[in-house]
Amino acid sequence: MAKPLAESDLRWSYPRAAPALRIHTGSRAHLISSTLTIELLVTAFLLLSFIAVRVTLDIERPPAAQHLAEMLHEFVTNQAGAIMGRGFEPHLPFVTTILLFIGCCNLAGLLPGIHTPTATPSVPLAVALLTFLYSEFHAVRVQGVLGYLKSLGGPIWWTVPLILPVEIISHLNRNVSLTVRVYANMYASDLLTLVFFSLVPIGLPVVFLGLHFGVALIQCYVFMLLALIYLAEANAGH
Repeated sequence: MAKPLAESDLRWSYPRAAPALRIHTGSRAHLISSTLTIELLVTAFLLLSFIAVRVTLDIERPPAAQHLAEMLHEFVTNQAGAIMGRGFEPHLPFVTTILLFIGCCNLAGLLPGIHTPTATPSVPLAVALLTFLYSEFHAVRVQGVLGYLKSLGGPIWWTVPLILPVEIISHLNRNVSLTVRVYANMYASDLLTLVFFSLVPIGLPVVFLGLHFGVALIQCYVFMLLALIYLAEANAGH
């Protein structure tokens, strides 16, 4: 009779980010984790894709890659225009990049033997920090330093000691919100797929791979939407 999986067995069976590359520098060897390796591969893939689309641009007979890039650009433009209104154009490269990076990292987990990079908290946290710094820098640039501080303190001077700490915590909490949303969903998706692969290795896991695909797309889309909302708030000055 098969012994049921205990909670500890399930926990330790979850794939970890094992070292993927060993780089020798002098007498010491430095390890690069599989998560960082996949991130670098995703970055290289996106850069090569951008270059390939740029080199093969053709107005009369656009190739398939150009059609795909134009569809993506139109999609992001429509979303940015609906959320931000005017002045969204300078931010299109940033939000498109985080959409593609998070999406590719999420989808990497569909490949056999590859741990989803965004199921490691440091990956979405790094992108969340970049998004936070970018949106706050834009807020200061648009509103000025005094205007930015005034937007945090509120319109009534005697409520500043109460409002200011709350606003600061709220802004910092954006990093936690962005990170946990992506990490928790991708970790759960990876774990669920692993469990059903262990129990029923044929047929049924395909359903959960499809679920992983859907979750991966939704999470990168939500991440982009939240980045646009933060940029819209920066424009409006709350």
